[in-house]
Amino acid sequence: MKLIAGAMHLDNVFLVNIFQLNDKKLVSTVLPLASHSANGCYYPLIAALLFLIDPGNAARFFIAALIAFAIELPICTIMKYWIKRSRPFEALNIIYKRSSPGDRFSLPSGHTSAAFVMMILLSSFYPILILPLVIWASMVGMSRIYLGVHYPTDVLAGMAVGILSGLSGITFL
Repeated sequence: MKLIAGAMHLDNVFLVNIFQLNDKKLVSTVLPLASHSANGCYYPLIAALLFLIDPGNAARFFIAALIAFAIELPICTIMKYWIKRSRPFEALNIIYKRSSPGDRFSLPSGHTSAAFVMMILLSSFYPILILPLVIWASMVGMSRIYLGVHYPTDVLAGMAVGILSGLSGITFL
């Protein structure tokens, strides 16, 4: 029990420190954009764009993405409704939401999970993109904390689900 209390304390400390970056103009501009870039509506557009610019890999990418997201989405949904963790803005008085979350519960971060799925998939097809993709996916995770809708451990769980789901999508090819 002491270990859990210590972990929750660290979670809150990191949350508050990241949330309070709002006096930094660059952070307050870039992080909301990073979060928005991970909205699910953009992922089919990426697949469609690949059919235009790299038709040789597009079908394989599309199949890997379908498999990965068929794994990632149910896992995230089941975890959220099984764990039922309140969002930071609901649990802590000093945190407010800078964005409206798409669902009720916090753990894991679905935006982060989806971003890491895409990072794994795109970097496996286009290895030269790995560094910008890792930076982008990490910024998505940090943005969810900055926006007050996730704890750091929610983001870590989302990263794990996304990486494992992305690797699973690639494995089935």
